[in-house]
Amino acid sequence: MATRRVLDEPAYVLHRYDWSESSLILDVFTRRHGRVALVAKGAKRPSSGFRPVLLPLQALRLSFGGDGEIRTLKGAEWAGGHVMPTGGALLAGYYLNELLLRLLAREDAHPELFDAYAQAVALLASEHGEAQQAVLRSFELLLLRETGVLPALDAETATLAPLDPAAQYVLVPEGGLRARHGDDRAGLAGAQWQALQQALQDAAPFMATLHACAHLNGALKPQLRNLLHYHCGGAALHTRQLLLDLQAL
Repeated sequence: MATRRVLDEPAYVLHRYDWSESSLILDVFTRRHGRVALVAKGAKRPSSGFRPVLLPLQALRLSFGGDGEIRTLKGAEWAGGHVMPTGGALLAGYYLNELLLRLLAREDAHPELFDAYAQAVALLASEHGEAQQAVLRSFELLLLRETGVLPALDAETATLAPLDPAAQYVLVPEGGLRARHGDDRAGLAGAQWQALQQALQDAAPFMATLHACAHLNGALKPQLRNLLHYHCGGAALHTRQLLLDLQAL
């Protein structure tokens, strides 16, 4: 079988692991090939051209080859753009990376999700406070949709009945979208869920959902986090636990 070569592929480093004294294993998110594992030989050496380039949350152009489960990195260039996020924005970016690692299968391309991720990390580097929260909610919605686990947000999941714009509904992991009960802590009006569904169907879904999420964080965040937690197998996200530990300090 001929060696498969990929040239100048848009990509981001999601995670990196030590492979030897001088090399790294990279888990990267690429636009046309999805998540790919690469070995970066010699990347830890001070003289390596890979060393200053293979950073998380930075737009890259990668070239790699091979047909095995782990391919070989041949070239890497910074594609330009925003500076490295810092502080809370850096932690938020790592949170997005962990979601992709948990929920995306290897070699499963999601070009629209890649574009949304690129927009999200660029905005995280420039926005603050509630604006950053809207970025996270927008990406969470698109990720859940892309992985096929987000129900339609303009109808009750069990009955497919259209939502009453004035009534309250909640999104639950095992039941989808349903009417809000008295013991439910958070819910959104039917009109708000319908607006989110319309935004997801927009030609530019990331920016549309970003605007739709702008004033919904308090009620939307716990519902999306519960759904993500469920589909991540119930295991706590490392970045989420780190944030809680920092808040406790």
